[in-house]
Amino acid sequence: MPPVPPDVNRQRVRFGTGIRREISAEVAGLGKNHALVITTPGKSRLAREFAEYLGSKTAGTCSRAIMHTPVSVTGEALEYARSVNADCLVAAGGGSAIGLAKAVALHTGLPQIAVPTTYAGSEATANLGQTENGVKTTLKDSRILPRTILYDSELVATLPGPMSATSGMNAMAHAVEGLYARDRSPETTELALRGLRAFAEGLPAVLETPRDLAARENTQRGAWACGAVLGRVGMALHHKLCHALGGAFDMPHAQTHAVILPHAAAYNEAEPEVAGLLAPVAGLFGAKTAGGALHDFARALGAPLSLREIGLGEDDLPRAADVASRNPYWNPRPVTRDGILALLEDAWEGRQPRN
Repeated sequence: MPPVPPDVNRQRVRFGTGIRREISAEVAGLGKNHALVITTPGKSRLAREFAEYLGSKTAGTCSRAIMHTPVSVTGEALEYARSVNADCLVAAGGGSAIGLAKAVALHTGLPQIAVPTTYAGSEATANLGQTENGVKTTLKDSRILPRTILYDSELVATLPGPMSATSGMNAMAHAVEGLYARDRSPETTELALRGLRAFAEGLPAVLETPRDLAARENTQRGAWACGAVLGRVGMALHHKLCHALGGAFDMPHAQTHAVILPHAAAYNEAEPEVAGLLAPVAGLFGAKTAGGALHDFARALGAPLSLREIGLGEDDLPRAADVASRNPYWNPRPVTRDGILALLEDAWEGRQPRN
């Protein structure tokens, strides 16, 4: 992929093997001296590694981030950030760590540096999805856009194959929905196709040779491109479904995206105009339809194909349809409860998507 334009989304974006070790200089570049490092509980060792790189610039570490950014966890992190007098935030991890840093930034105005360890792409957006009382909502605020992103291929080289596949499908969903977004532009369309091509080439390569750093960087560039699309245009049915399932049923984030994406694409592809907009996706994989292509790609990657296998009960489908059809996002095809229920039933069974 071509180099990242330096001014896209007004962020400093850097790629490089081992670049995380320059975090202290990046904090200094912000004019800050007391960085709070935010990770998930499973990344506490990474938090300590960053604290070592930061040295005296470490205000503390917070390894409390969890999926869907519950507001209760944000409250705890806020209290801690204030107690250690943090003047900036370093989020090292996937969407959960980056989401918690954004939530803290929303309330404090602290600048952030994001160091992704997955392909989620939220580091390239000013979007925040947070959960309260079983409902996940999304807001957009320019104050929570990370100032800097460091993409270090070493940090994704150990990402397990199944998570590489589902995290990649999560990122691809941003690009697919960007292709038919009502506020799309030629620039976002080009970014979306760049991101999709990077994953179509890169994901099979990293699954075959996980420590191929060149292939890993290719997928990271794809993640950035797809995330930049997410940051610039509105999302539609796919993201509404995933947010509904995540908020109401605490479904695993990346896996849910991987399962839903082919079905949401097929649902919208039934509209002739959308079918034309998604034709490049079908063509990228040598298929007749985008929904079928994405389903076959997920299968080839070994990603989950059904909601059943990732923990949703069959009895939950009616409630899921209710939640997903309530306050729907804009979508190019009309959203009805019956249509959503049929889509969810297909996704629960893991059937081939239908238009």
